Amino acid sequence: MDADVIVIGAGLAGLQSARRLERGGLSVLVLESADAVGGRVRTDRVDGFLVDRGFQVLNPAYPAVRRWVDVPALGLQRFGVGAIVRTGDRTTTLAHPLRHPRHALTTMSSRLTPPSDLMALARWIGPTLWRATAASRAASDATLRESLDAVGLTGRLRRDVLDTFLAGVLADSTGESSANYVRLLLRSFAMGAPGLPAAGMQALPEQLAAALVGGIRLGTAARELRDTADGVRVTTDTGSLSARAVIVAVGPQDVAGLTALLAPETHGLTTWWFRATGEPRTGPFLLLDASRPGGGPAGPIWNSAVISEAAPSYAPDGRHLVQATTLLDRPDGRATEAEVRQDLARLYATPTDRWEVVAHHVVEHTLPAQPPPLADRAYTWAGDRVVVAGDHRATGSIQGALVSGDRAARAVATRLRV
Repeated sequence: MDADVIVIGAGLAGLQSARRLERGGLSVLVLESADAVGGRVRTDRVDGFLVDRGFQVLNPAYPAVRRWVDVPALGLQRFGVGAIVRTGDRTTTLAHPLRHPRHALTTMSSRLTPPSDLMALARWIGPTLWRATAASRAASDATLRESLDAVGLTGRLRRDVLDTFLAGVLADSTGESSANYVRLLLRSFAMGAPGLPAAGMQALPEQLAAALVGGIRLGTAARELRDTADGVRVTTDTGSLSARAVIVAVGPQDVAGLTALLAPETHGLTTWWFRATGEPRTGPFLLLDASRPGGGPAGPIWNSAVISEAAPSYAPDGRHLVQATTLLDRPDGRATEAEVRQDLARLYATPTDRWEVVAHHVVEHTLPAQPPPLADRAYTWAGDRVVVAGDHRATGSIQGALVSGDRAARAVATRLRV
């Protein structure tokens, strides 16, 4: 045997699986087809700028992050709890009144936050804020769209703010995601301010990997799994390996290539990164667009941010880094550079013809679809000694990936001891 357990995939789920197994006294070998750990959580350095592959944030309020990640060591640079909303030729800053008291009056008196919408939002999210996560998962579920309609949250707060913000978070503009899942996400946003590690989002998986004793073989893709009398044989590009059990923690699009399970549905987005000239100032807030009649973005961009305002380490001193996100489930999700640049000029009310593209990422499988009802399975057995883990088995988030990996490892350890 090459190891007690082979973990295929060095994303968050795979790395947490390996850590849990090693803590239980089992030997682990991690195989990763890419040239670095992280899976979908990767960061590139381009001309002194840090650019993540897809706009991502780390929420320190996630229970799994609090439990298994050394957040202070990451040097988290936090975003503001709120957003700047553009409606035509004006912008409005909406922010958490306790965390950003100077924006409290503007937030509460804005046309975007009518009292009827605020009351409906309180009815919708209130129970989730106070009850346990397990109870929230078990509650009756529906699609996000149906759930918000049911409580009467149909005004400008919904149309101009929530729908646009959540579409960017979920990489899904259809409103078909689980309402219970979205409630849990917003609960985490209410409890903590998301941010970016000083060295980029890839610092998170690198921290997890640094704790491993066993090896991580980069550039090693698993091609086939085969049951043997005493375990599982893994065929790779360079030979074969054997273990008593295997955890498959690959991206959702690759699950069907190694198991008999179907590949889960996913949603995608693109992220443009620009070196901006001038002084684009939004502070540490996300910029949302609500300029289309009836609500929503008037162009291809669903959210943008001056990343260097919230995370100075992402840009060299004196330079500005701007991200812009489009959604692949929309007809304009693959907008051209010229179209994105034009939309940015409208959003920031400044010329962008001299802005330079630092990077452009098309992330086809950003997040798994999360339709109702919200299931709490975390992992799936794909054979007597093969387990599939990942955020697509739990919830499409860093929280879901870590929990899935941890529970899969516990299940494998229990079976091996038996």
